[in-house]
Amino acid sequence: MFKKTLVLVLLLVLCLMPAAQAQDFDWMRFAGSEITILMPEHPVLDGMRSVMEDFEAATGITVNVEALAENLYFDRMEVALRADEGVMDVYMVPMDSTAFTQWSNGLIHPLSPYINDASMTAADYDFADFPVGFTQATQYPPGDMAAQDYAIPVSFEAYTLFWNQDIVDEYLEGQIPDTMGGLIEAAQSITEASGGAVAGAVMRGIRSHTIMDTVTGMVFNNWGEAEMSLPYNVWFAGDWSAPVLTDERITAGLSHYAGMMSAGPINVQSLDWPDASLLFQQGRAGFFIDASLFGPGFEDPEASAVAGKTGYAVMPPVEAGGASWTGHWMWGIGIPANAQNPEAAWYFIQWMTSADIEPVIGAFHGGAARVSTWDKAEYVDALNPLYVDTVLEAMQTSRTTVVFREGWSEYALVIVDAIQDMYGGMAPADATAKAQQRIIEMDQ
Repeated sequence: MFKKTLVLVLLLVLCLMPAAQAQDFDWMRFAGSEITILMPEHPVLDGMRSVMEDFEAATGITVNVEALAENLYFDRMEVALRADEGVMDVYMVPMDSTAFTQWSNGLIHPLSPYINDASMTAADYDFADFPVGFTQATQYPPGDMAAQDYAIPVSFEAYTLFWNQDIVDEYLEGQIPDTMGGLIEAAQSITEASGGAVAGAVMRGIRSHTIMDTVTGMVFNNWGEAEMSLPYNVWFAGDWSAPVLTDERITAGLSHYAGMMSAGPINVQSLDWPDASLLFQQGRAGFFIDASLFGPGFEDPEASAVAGKTGYAVMPPVEAGGASWTGHWMWGIGIPANAQNPEAAWYFIQWMTSADIEPVIGAFHGGAARVSTWDKAEYVDALNPLYVDTVLEAMQTSRTTVVFREGWSEYALVIVDAIQDMYGGMAPADATAKAQQRIIEMDQ
C-alpha cells in the first residue's frame, strides 16, 4: 500500500512540474536592466510599441527604442554590429544572405543556450509553434544537425497578387486572369487602354538585389513542385560552380517579372518597394505582385485610396487549373554578439514573440510567424478575410527564398540584370545565357 501511495505521489509531482516551472519562471529576474533596440520603422515595431509599457511593467526592464527608415537602417545595423562596444541589445535581422554573412563573421549571439535553459525561457514558450520551414532560415550552420538558433521569426511575407477592383471592373469587366501569361496580357491592356493614365501593373523595377525575394517567388511559380536544395536554392545545381540560370523554368519566371514591369509606369525602373506599394495604395495601378505584408496597409481607410477595394489571391499558375507556387522571406529578431545586456535582451525577444503577444503585434503587419496565431480571433479578426485566406493558401506551397552564400547580393544583381535586359527587349533565353556566363566568370 505504501509503495502504491508513493508511486501516485510521484506521478502527481511529475504531472504538476510543467505548471510549477511556468509559475516559477521569474520575469522580473533582470528588473532594473536597460536595453536598446535598433529597428527599422516597420509595422512590427508599431506592434511592439503598442505593448511596450506592458513589457516594461512585467519585467522591470527599460527599453530604449532607436528607429530608422529602412533604407538607413541597414547601414546603421552593420556599423553597430561591428562596434568595439555594443550600442544595441536587440535588432531586426533580415533572414537572408545578410544574416548568414553576419553569422559567418561572428556578429550574432546564439539563442539556443537561452531557449534550452528552463531558467531563461518560460515553459509555455513553445518554440515548436514556429514552422520548420521558417526556423531553417534562422539556424546556422545551414542544414547542420548541430545548428543553433540565431534569431526568432518575427514576421514573414509570401509573394501574392493584389488588384484594384475598381480598375479591374472598368478595364477587365471584373475578371481576374487565371494564368500568369493572361495576367501579364491583361495588365498591359489596361496601360494601353488608359493611354498610360493608369498603370496596368506596378512592380519593384529598381536594379537592386533587394527585389530578389519577389523575383524568386515568381520563379518558384514556374519551378513548381520540383525539388530545390539549400544553401543553393534554385539557382545552382548542388554546387556553387554549377549555376542553372538557363533552366527554362528560371528563364520563364524572370520573363514573367519583366512582363509585369512592361505594364508599369514609365519610371518603373526607379521603383523600389516603398514607391511601388505607394502607387498601388494611391489607386494608380491595376495589379501588384509583392509581399503579402502590404495587405493590412492597403486596408487603412485613413491612408489608402484602395481600402475596401483591394483584391487578394495567390499568384496565377503558369497553366490554367494548375497549382500556384510562391516563396517567403522573413524578418527575425536577434541579439548582436557585442550586446551589453544579452540576457535581458532575450527576455524582450521571448516576451514579444510569445504565443500570447504575437497575435497583438501580428495584427499590425499580418505576417505572424507562429502557426497557432492564425487560429486566434484577435489576430484574424483584425485582417481582411480574403487576405487571411490568401496568405494561408500561399503558405501551403511557399518555400524560403534564402540563398546561404556570402556575397550573394553580387550574384543576385546578375539575375536582376537579366530581368532588366528582358525589359529592354532582349530575348529571355539570351538574357539568362548572358547572366549564366557572367556568374561562371565571377567564380573563376
